[in-house]
Amino acid sequence: MLARNAWEKRCLSDVLKVNSGRDYKHLSAGTIPVYGTGGYMLSVNKALSNQNAIGIGRKGTIDRPYLLNAPFWTVDTLFYLTMKAAAEIAFVFPLLQRVHWKKLDESTGVPSLSKRVIETLSVYVPDKKEQRAIGNLFFFLDTLIAATQHRIDTLEHVKKALLQHVLDQSWRFKGFTDHWKRHKISDIFRVTRGKVLPTSSVANQKSLATPFPVYSSQTKHDGLLGYYHDYLYADAITWTTDGANAGMVKYRPQKFYSTNVNGVLISTQGYANTAVASILNTIAWKYVSHVGNPKLMGKVMADISLELPSIPEQKALSSLLENLNNTIRTTNVKLSKIQLLKSSLLQQLFI
Repeated sequence: MLARNAWEKRCLSDVLKVNSGRDYKHLSAGTIPVYGTGGYMLSVNKALSNQNAIGIGRKGTIDRPYLLNAPFWTVDTLFYLTMKAAAEIAFVFPLLQRVHWKKLDESTGVPSLSKRVIETLSVYVPDKKEQRAIGNLFFFLDTLIAATQHRIDTLEHVKKALLQHVLDQSWRFKGFTDHWKRHKISDIFRVTRGKVLPTSSVANQKSLATPFPVYSSQTKHDGLLGYYHDYLYADAITWTTDGANAGMVKYRPQKFYSTNVNGVLISTQGYANTAVASILNTIAWKYVSHVGNPKLMGKVMADISLELPSIPEQKALSSLLENLNNTIRTTNVKLSKIQLLKSSLLQQLFI
């Protein structure tokens, strides 16, 4: 780890200048970007600053500093921080990401920061050579995070496009030419649902004592709530019956437990697979009732009909989708590790 024995305690006013944004409405359209607390807004014909800076909210979103590449204009709810001679912007930016800005909120209503609060904040700063080295490290990590996120977004786009072409049957696997057949859910599945399971009974980690995944209506971790000592179903399709995610459909391979906010589709004919779950997921949301709490109950699901390819073609499509899903999942794990590394470095370098 980089040594900090030569770092000096300074006020932020020693290393940067806090500048105020201005109204842009008197300006004409142009090529100079205008930024607010939420990011880019529009482009105008005049710059407020020709020096690279860091934007931070004066009012509203005050805890998300971001880089501003000159030339630019900022609105009056966004400060822009320019560096003095003793500071490297690549070092100061991660330093400011480590500050708990919400704790410095001076308002009783809309979150607010003042110039005084920013300028009088005490920080430890090394010489410019070390600032540059640390800044380059975080620049590399940010670039890697952005590239990894772009890969995930691209893979998700490919998956979405693939499903669109598969659904309109403009893309078919070699050797498959039969027309898809329409099926009613209740004709090819047994429709049931999960059971109530107290969260206190669910383990966070998989073990010999709790080997079976528990799926709920949550969206993170593909709905994985934790692990349990028993299972209800195996190789089935689940959908969220209640709440904001009602209508979300997933294929669940192997043995699993499902909570009561999931419906479950069981097939003895081979229809429980990734392909059918993905196809059903593209239409299930249309059947969600939004009277009160969003719901897609079993009787409604049972009446849904959809066109499906033959079982052999379903298997081919499932294999392709699973490869894509595995790649997306692996890349997400990689992204999480890089973000964790950055967070750990921020904590250790900027205590």
